[in-house]
Amino acid sequence: MKLFTGLIFCSLALGVSSQWYAFFGEAAQGAWDMMRAYSDMREANYKDSDKYFHARGNYDAAQRGPGGVWAAEKISDARENLQRVTDLFKYGDSGHGAEDSKADQAANEWGRSGGDPNHFRPPGLPDKY
Repeated sequence: MKLFTGLIFCSLALGVSSQWYAFFGEAAQGAWDMMRAYSDMREANYKDSDKYFHARGNYDAAQRGPGGVWAAEKISDARENLQRVTDLFKYGDSGHGAEDSKADQAANEWGRSGGDPNHFRPPGLPDKY
């Protein structure tokens, strides 16, 4: 009986720990997806394409699972908070301000919820992206 109870306990403990490993793996892969999308956005340097790349990064990360969704949310929020700080010094420039922040967050949430990132794709953006 003690052996049976010990086997049950060990299998439950290993099952829970493997779920945590999966979560952290998904989070790392999701962070990589986000980094790749932001890298592509900088490389493309295409007018009005930022919402597409925000949605694509969040979408790709969310496809990894709960860890990817968590990573996408944290990275998006950190980027948004950083933009709010830089907005203090770049007031009036294109791509900054409360309206742009709301649009960025809408694109982030669209991607995380499984919406097609191409909804935000600007016309003429090269197929490479």
